Amino acid sequence: MSPQLVIGAIALVVVAWLAACAEAGLARVSSFRAEEAVRSGRRGSAKLAQIAADPTRYLNVALLVRVACEMAAAALVTYACLKEFDRTWQALAVAIGVMVLVSYVAVGVSPRTIGRQHPLNTATAAAYVLLPLARIMGPIPPLLILIGNALTPGKGFRRGPFASEAELRAMVDLAEKESLIEDEERRMVHSVFELGDTLVREVMVPRTDLVVIERYKTIRQALTLALRSGFSRIPVTGESEDDIVGMVYLKDLVRKTHISRDAESELVSTAMRPATFVPDTKNAGDLLREMQQERNHVAVVIDEYGGTAGIVTIEDILEEIVGEITDEYDRELPPVEDLGDDRHRVTARLDIGDLGELYGIEAYDDEDVETVGGLLAKALGRVPIAGASSVVELPDGRELRLTAETSAGRRNKIVTVLVEPIDPAGPSAEGAKEE
Repeated sequence: MSPQLVIGAIALVVVAWLAACAEAGLARVSSFRAEEAVRSGRRGSAKLAQIAADPTRYLNVALLVRVACEMAAAALVTYACLKEFDRTWQALAVAIGVMVLVSYVAVGVSPRTIGRQHPLNTATAAAYVLLPLARIMGPIPPLLILIGNALTPGKGFRRGPFASEAELRAMVDLAEKESLIEDEERRMVHSVFELGDTLVREVMVPRTDLVVIERYKTIRQALTLALRSGFSRIPVTGESEDDIVGMVYLKDLVRKTHISRDAESELVSTAMRPATFVPDTKNAGDLLREMQQERNHVAVVIDEYGGTAGIVTIEDILEEIVGEITDEYDRELPPVEDLGDDRHRVTARLDIGDLGELYGIEAYDDEDVETVGGLLAKALGRVPIAGASSVVELPDGRELRLTAETSAGRRNKIVTVLVEPIDPAGPSAEGAKEE
């Protein structure tokens, strides 16, 4: 085998190895890290900053050098094998085996590992070569990328090969493992990607959980509802709860009554604002951008039949990124608290089967609801707010008074419910009407 061909192939593989190192290092160095290197006075940081200002251009140059050297090395090895072996298939088999092994180990694994482990040093060293090389090559790398993109299915031309979403997610996970970012930051980045695939119907407050006010109610009644429920924005309904005609804001109600006390007797429709309607299939990320641009914090969600599916706020969408938003009043409560005299304070999420066990009833079930909060809402016929009370009947004929107590969280959901038995023979039986 000709030594000149072997030496030439080895030299080309070494250049390809260096180009692969440069690719891996440049992919890990951001413009922010380059600026930090400049501020710290690191040697070669000025050249690195030039690279970081237009990384795609120099990544394309490194990619072109690596591919060209690999192909040239493969051609030299194939030519040398053809001269060494009598049979063509033997020469091709040996050439393919050698180049696959060399390309995988010497160009694929080794340089990329080094580039990822020492990105700043690798990228800085590469800058000394890539800057003059890019000037020499001129428009050749962008032209080849343009041709490649023209042959690639899809709309428009791209500047070069970009990392896919899966690769970027993997890079974020790797950064967290190497303690470059915190676990919460990693989760937040993943949530941003997932937001692009999230529909409004997945983050909205469903219609069954809405606290609404009819348009014929007075401003005083709206103020009372806002203060009792804890909501500052309440949908205004027309002919039915499915017909939302506007939104009333607590600050508008307060401003109106502050100017004139007589305004309390006016209809709530005089203080409401127009509602914004969006389909339930709208992308949550797109809606967030629209809300920011229009300075709108709430929208009514419409289903495919034109009915009201619920409402969505800008906080609902933000929770998909940062997690559940709670306040300083939220705390962990025991599921059941015995108050004596067969009275209990239970969480609204307590299963009604557990409620039945408290009063000696086995297999207490309801085909419509599963929790105590749902049972109270069914008895009231509306979403319960703090202070709402109603009577429910147990399977054995006994009656219980359920009273919504505290509300908490950003959506002001009822947290605890007071459960009191009603003695049929006692005086409380006469006052057991729904409040």
